[in-house]
Amino acid sequence: MAERMRDFALEVHFSRWEFKARYNMAASDVQSLSLDQLLQLATPEDRSAFEHLSLGYTETFGSPALRDQIAKSYDSVKADQIICFAGAQEGIYIAMKVLLEAHDHAIVIVPNYQSAETIPLSVCEVTGVALDSEHDWQLDIEKLAAAIRPNTKLISINFPNNPTGHIIPRASFDAIVELCRRHGLWLFSDEVYRLLERDPAKRLPAAVDAYEKGVSLNVMSKAYGLAGLRIGWLACKDPRALVQWERYKHYLSICNAAPSEQLALIALKAGATILQRSRGIIDSNLTVLNAFFAQFPGLFDWKVPDGGCIGFVRYHGEDGVESFTQDLVEQAGVLLLPASVYRSELHDVPTNAFRLGFGRTFVPQGVQAMTDWLRARTA
Repeated sequence: MAERMRDFALEVHFSRWEFKARYNMAASDVQSLSLDQLLQLATPEDRSAFEHLSLGYTETFGSPALRDQIAKSYDSVKADQIICFAGAQEGIYIAMKVLLEAHDHAIVIVPNYQSAETIPLSVCEVTGVALDSEHDWQLDIEKLAAAIRPNTKLISINFPNNPTGHIIPRASFDAIVELCRRHGLWLFSDEVYRLLERDPAKRLPAAVDAYEKGVSLNVMSKAYGLAGLRIGWLACKDPRALVQWERYKHYLSICNAAPSEQLALIALKAGATILQRSRGIIDSNLTVLNAFFAQFPGLFDWKVPDGGCIGFVRYHGEDGVESFTQDLVEQAGVLLLPASVYRSELHDVPTNAFRLGFGRTFVPQGVQAMTDWLRARTA
């Protein structure tokens, strides 16, 4: 019998606080566009298509036009090598449930988005390989290689990483691909923060472009700031896997919402404009955060993450990070995610850190509220 999956700690925490806190400074996405703002970016033809859209069922794989546009975001992918889902979460769930069987073994990088380990653990044995928290979250390729067993089926990676924002060097990525190729493993790559690198030179190739058994996960939620569309996808060149994922999807969402698919198509066509906006918001907020952390030397360990719009910040206050984040949200209305939310069943994760998001336009106000609260507490 499959193992029961534990509660999703992050979502449980968000269920309590996400819509109650004044400033969700743990948010993992970029500030969303309004429907009107997005439609202003549409071509006349695409706007007309949205306004006259039939609200019937859509194709399980996703609309052909949308998949064609998604394929253009890769170097070597065709539209029929894309399958769309209701956000990234459904894609992770289906990929792991189809690719893994009870007798298999998987390897997952830690820390991670909880689904990356909880879903595989419901199927088979899983080993965690930790990013080195004492050395800028580097990945030891030798430890990764040592974790491979005769029955290992898949390695799961996530760069830019959630929650650290770390990006491994290109040489390390190439070494992972070589390990997977040598052992015939699937390489599942969560790339939802791709295109939000501080330095574009650090951008890693999409796994699907780099490796014949690479699976790339992406979504409209993060870099494009369109979480409410609930459009994600997997890119893969294995036709058998794609068909199996489609058949599993028949038991879940079946198909995506037609308006969401058309709006995602509009957004992807205007991708350069939207991504420029996203990067501008992030860069502005990082300036504010750098100034904030400079005011409290010794209390926090902060380094600008390599990519994405979140970071994992060490807290050195005597009260501990769990009390700090609890008091902060209750007394100042500022929500952060404490380390307990990132507890892993596979490997230790630092217990004195919190996730900080910097993709929303209210970050300066949230930082000011944190500053005022900290100052008042020490007055």
